[in-house]
Amino acid sequence: MKTLEIEVIRRNEFGKKSTRKLRNDGNIPCVMYGDKEAIHFYAPENSFKDLIYTHHVHMVNFKIDGQPHRAILKEIQFHPVTDKILHIDFIEISDSRPAVVEIPIELTGNSVGIKNGGKLRQRRRSLKVKGLISDMPDVLEIDITDLNIGDSFKVRDIKFDNLEMLDPSQAMVVGVVSSRIAAKGMIIVEEEPKAEKAEAEAEAAEKAEAGTETETSKKTEASKKTEASKSTDAESK
Repeated sequence: MKTLEIEVIRRNEFGKKSTRKLRNDGNIPCVMYGDKEAIHFYAPENSFKDLIYTHHVHMVNFKIDGQPHRAILKEIQFHPVTDKILHIDFIEISDSRPAVVEIPIELTGNSVGIKNGGKLRQRRRSLKVKGLISDMPDVLEIDITDLNIGDSFKVRDIKFDNLEMLDPSQAMVVGVVSSRIAAKGMIIVEEEPKAEKAEAEAEAAEKAEAGTETETSKKTEASKKTEASKSTDAESK
């Protein structure tokens, strides 16, 4: 995993006034959550540009009060209008404790399906994994060489040593569709869990049955009205 060194200063003052002054001076307030305590600090906004404006995942080395700390990015808060960075959260990591990281996907190989005229459809650009930092790669390489038209990789098909995939197992990652389907703007439909599919089918059957009963009831009522009208006409004659 790529590493960044960022010089930070521990925060000793808190509150809206202090936070506003930090931002006005071009700094970003941050917090790092660890096993024992949360450590608040700040650093100039430019210090984080290589961490934020990239698709790569980085481990960040901080030195706070002379003590080294290692962390990974957890969350960034942006201003809803200006998109300026308001706050950054980090998670402290260790060699012995598993961490949860979202790692970007990198496709490799030339798909046989694309060679045959198919179109690539990538549904996910990254995957959330759990494991030791020492086992985390910079990217998750997925070889699509054998993907033919109609084939796809789902999360359950992606496996890396010592890493646990946390995204839904049936979620689509990448696939190859025919040019005709791609031209129509159709997308690959992810598989529904069997239980949900069964419930949907049962609900559809109930609606169909209810609709049949309603239609039958309407026809019966109409028949009764017709017979009553005929009887009235006969009596008037």
